[in-house]
Amino acid sequence: MKAKAVIFDLDGTLLNTLQDLGEAMNVVLREHGFPVHPVDAYRHLLGEGMDALVRQALPEVERDKTLVARLMEKMQDEYDRRWQDHTQAYSGVPEMLDELERRGLPKAILTNHQHHFMVQMVEKFLGAWSFTVLRGVLPGAPRKPDPAVALEIARKMELPPQEIVLVGDSGIDMLTARAAGMVAAGVLWGYRDATELLETGAQKLLTGPHELINILA
Repeated sequence: MKAKAVIFDLDGTLLNTLQDLGEAMNVVLREHGFPVHPVDAYRHLLGEGMDALVRQALPEVERDKTLVARLMEKMQDEYDRRWQDHTQAYSGVPEMLDELERRGLPKAILTNHQHHFMVQMVEKFLGAWSFTVLRGVLPGAPRKPDPAVALEIARKMELPPQEIVLVGDSGIDMLTARAAGMVAAGVLWGYRDATELLETGAQKLLTGPHELINILA
């Protein structure tokens, strides 16, 4: 049975946000006297949310809650200044979204990016397309890999989970999809590799956005 709808991750799946996130985090680290990281190293620190990014970017002995909370505020301010400097949709994503719209297939975005940033980013970079649900991290709400919000999206789409493909670039996305009973599709153009995706349950691996169409009704 082919899937009838799609839930997308955002960072590393639809948008390449790596440089803006990495540079913002490095500014915060440098200002507070901590070592910075090569931007490419951040591909292994993203996926669990901005608070997790801040915690993991710090030296292990400095990860107390008070400091993480303080730097989280600084990170939000810094990222707010630069989230659109280098971020862009991956090659092939606009054409893939065009085809989904042409076919009238429902689509949503579920990300561990903070909700207010996600809404702004979708409006700027993906505003030409319609999404049934946009959902980022909200206070007190579960985040991936908890399947609760993915299942909530399925209910809003009025589709059983097994008819939805969840597309993402990380193990967190694959774990979410499997826990929700959805088709787990891992993308190879994002921040993580095939090994992580397969080890966490990927059922499909996509080398380019156009390949998604082949697993949809």
